[in-house]
Amino acid sequence: MQTDYSRYAKLSPFELKDELIKLASGKANRMMLNAGRGNPNFLATLPRRAFFRLGLFAATEAELSYSYMPHGVGGLARIEGIEARFERFTAEHRDQPGVLFLARALSYVRDQLGLSPSGFLHEIVEGILGSNYPVPPRMLSVHEDIVRNYIVKEMIGGNLSAGDIDLFAVEGGTAAMAYIFHTMKENRLIEHGDKVAIGMPVFTPYIEIPELEEYGLETISINADPADNWQYPDSELEKLRDPAIKMFFCVNPSNPPSVKMDDRSLERVAQIVQDRPDLFILTDDVYGTFADDFRSLFALCPQNTILVYSFSKYFGATGWRLGVIAMHRQNAFDEKLRRLSEEIKASLDRRYSSLVPDVRSLKFIDRIVADSRAVALNHTAGLSTPQQVQMLLFSLFSLMDESDGYKAELKKLIRRREAALYRELGLPPQNDANAVDYYTLLDLEVIARQLYGDEFAAWIKQSSDSHDVLFRIADETGIVLLPGRGFGTRQPAGRASLANLNEYEYAEIGRSLRALAEESYQEFLKTKGKQNGKT
Repeated sequence: MQTDYSRYAKLSPFELKDELIKLASGKANRMMLNAGRGNPNFLATLPRRAFFRLGLFAATEAELSYSYMPHGVGGLARIEGIEARFERFTAEHRDQPGVLFLARALSYVRDQLGLSPSGFLHEIVEGILGSNYPVPPRMLSVHEDIVRNYIVKEMIGGNLSAGDIDLFAVEGGTAAMAYIFHTMKENRLIEHGDKVAIGMPVFTPYIEIPELEEYGLETISINADPADNWQYPDSELEKLRDPAIKMFFCVNPSNPPSVKMDDRSLERVAQIVQDRPDLFILTDDVYGTFADDFRSLFALCPQNTILVYSFSKYFGATGWRLGVIAMHRQNAFDEKLRRLSEEIKASLDRRYSSLVPDVRSLKFIDRIVADSRAVALNHTAGLSTPQQVQMLLFSLFSLMDESDGYKAELKKLIRRREAALYRELGLPPQNDANAVDYYTLLDLEVIARQLYGDEFAAWIKQSSDSHDVLFRIADETGIVLLPGRGFGTRQPAGRASLANLNEYEYAEIGRSLRALAEESYQEFLKTKGKQNGKT
């Protein structure tokens, strides 16, 4: 009896994947290939080695402060003489992987960034020991300086000075989004019934968050055009001129098409913002580091944009939960707070009165920090300090890599995987300068047309439900793909991550999907033959 998969239709792709995995892994002597989730199988090793070596130095610093052996009691690290002790440590252990990186990092921080070497060392030693609360709670001071420079290099280019940007270190991009939406609601920047525009297709939770009862927002789709390499047509971006739309919410480069916004789209949005200085923009740029010559909307519309960046994908650090919220120090969010009604301002005065004497001077980003800990616990807010240290080391790893060797290697790795998949499928890979290739969307209708022509493509579209096809693929081939419709695509498609399997496995996915397509084509020919016989 054929299984009815319609009961899974409302599930998020990330919940549906568990059902697909069960089906794909249910047969003996067959390898299950999960191309559903985007957790990369690559990671940056050098900044991790540096982290662990730094930990050993820091433990020695704690014991130097005072030590009650053999019971393992140490004290807080002291700043006096720390630079000389660190240089002695790196000289004595320079043959150990990661130590030379730490020595070069100190030189870079001192000579290129102009920061105090002893202040830098004391902050990272205290940070990696986790021996104090995060102070300031928004982000450790030297860490913010260094991570800001990384964000400017990778997301912004030369448009802005790092000194114009405030950062809040958070537990990955997911925490950033939860915090931002919550604080926008609490501060009446968005209210029930407001319209928000979402660049489609998009990471599924970003469709679901505005629809939650606590927000009750009306979503307006800004649809990318697959026929134009997944760019937003001007006609779609022009929707943003509607004054009822309070915010434009997007992922750039996109998920799942994995395409960065081209210069035309960026300039069009910037022009709309000039005409609509009240429009808020929220952009998740986690895949920007995989793109060539990437520019964030933050670079063109800094006063109107909140930038969210996660270190998870590029550094293979999903388990670390590392991200930042970036805002320009002169921004439309603070301006909107100043223009709220006296009644709302009085209500917010009461909400944040335990933090500062003059609540109305409290910046929006600092309200996010407070709200992340229910305001009353603001003094214990902030990302754990060891996490911030690893974030800092990732940032220095990129800043010091002047030839971008790590980035180039990751790009080659992903594009070889894409080439293997499409080669075995019998189709050419994407050829788009704006494509990032972290994911690929396998459009069932397009694949059918390219392999066997228009008539077969029309039959596939008419006879196949996209959920049923993905379950059939999982059942018959052991391959897990996520449904494109769950990300807001308007045609049946499967999302495959190109980051979490090896090249030969993507080749196997291509062969299996080609075999399944051939099987479906034979079914089509039989059906067509029967219909011709009846006529």
